[in-house]
Amino acid sequence: MNTVIAFIFMFGLLVFIHEWGHLIFAKRAGMLAREFAIGFGPKIFSFTRNETLYTIRLIPAGGYVRVAGEDPEIVEIKPGHHIGLEFNEEGKVNKIIINNKSKHPNARVIEVEHADLDHRLRIEGYEVDEEEEKLSFEVDRKALFVMDEKETQIAPYDRQFASKSVGQRAMQLFAGPMMNFVLAIVIFVIIGLVQGIPTEEAKMGEIQEGSPAEEAGLQQNDEIIEIEGNSISSWDEFTSIVQDSPGQELDIVVQRGDSKESLAVTPNEVTLEGQDESFGQIGVYAAIEKSFFGTFKYGFTQTYDYTKLILTNLVMLITGQYSIDMLSGPVGIYDATDQVVQTGFMNFMMWTAILSVNLGIVNLVPLPALDGGRLMFVGIEAIRGKPIAPEKEGIFHFIGFALLMLLMIVVTWNDIQRLFL
Repeated sequence: MNTVIAFIFMFGLLVFIHEWGHLIFAKRAGMLAREFAIGFGPKIFSFTRNETLYTIRLIPAGGYVRVAGEDPEIVEIKPGHHIGLEFNEEGKVNKIIINNKSKHPNARVIEVEHADLDHRLRIEGYEVDEEEEKLSFEVDRKALFVMDEKETQIAPYDRQFASKSVGQRAMQLFAGPMMNFVLAIVIFVIIGLVQGIPTEEAKMGEIQEGSPAEEAGLQQNDEIIEIEGNSISSWDEFTSIVQDSPGQELDIVVQRGDSKESLAVTPNEVTLEGQDESFGQIGVYAAIEKSFFGTFKYGFTQTYDYTKLILTNLVMLITGQYSIDMLSGPVGIYDATDQVVQTGFMNFMMWTAILSVNLGIVNLVPLPALDGGRLMFVGIEAIRGKPIAPEKEGIFHFIGFALLMLLMIVVTWNDIQRLFL
């Protein structure tokens, strides 16, 4: 049960922060955000606030912010349609009843000759069953369509996605991944404030039992000052040499209190699943220190380091150095979360931060239906000076989304097989 709660919390937080970024920058640009959704499929819970419908949906496979103009508008009023109109105190149309007009006895029913709800905000037509001159009605900017007794706010063109500048649209798309990086930084800072941060020196913290480090006689608070006669000044320098020397004996000199000790350690040879190359490991953790200002630096450096690591792995996957079996979907992430939760809350927080970085990076990959794919089209528009036809972009995203769903099925199947092997 702990794993289920942790997974729901983690998934909800990552998706909420991502979509919140899209929502905030859509509203800042003056776009009409119709819906903010966590999950897909049938609605479990919903409420409306400040023009936006907030929903939690059944299938925990992501989320979305639906901005006016990204998809074809919900209702199109054509000449000949019979619609009902209700008016506000200023005499402007504030409700356009599409059907079930008998349920709105106060509505004025007209036959439409022309309707412009994008620019002029006017509806022209004739009173039904009456031979009068053509009537023209001004429509309120926040008027509502009423269809099947459900109300949906109209979207004048200046509130639609396409009406905004290239910069505003790009920022609205980029804001989701950006917020995932911000979340990772915040989580790493919290971890640093709670438990401290690793020292920059090559100073030993926890020594794992039965590890090469313990067998070599390394002790907590020992500081590595030399390896193979070369001076060592940082933890990164120390770990780099160890990782590059699997199975090779290393002569080291440590500072232990006021004295120096000469030791020899042979790193274990470790090979990760799906990789051909091995690396060295001696089973030690860096010493921890408390530093208020250093903690904020730690938040940025950790986010940067994991970003670089994930990008490296992504490039290796694309170039064929890693197989598709290295990918994990929701099932694999749940299984990994189960293992992490058992090691403690701080490790769970670290895992959440890493997944947040991963979500930010994956969404910036220029693939159809992802933020990166849509950013690519905005970038092409900026270069060529005009947008690509919406029909062509729509086909691109549709085909790409289908391929992504196929990939998700394959990855999920691999995750399930791994669970039973």
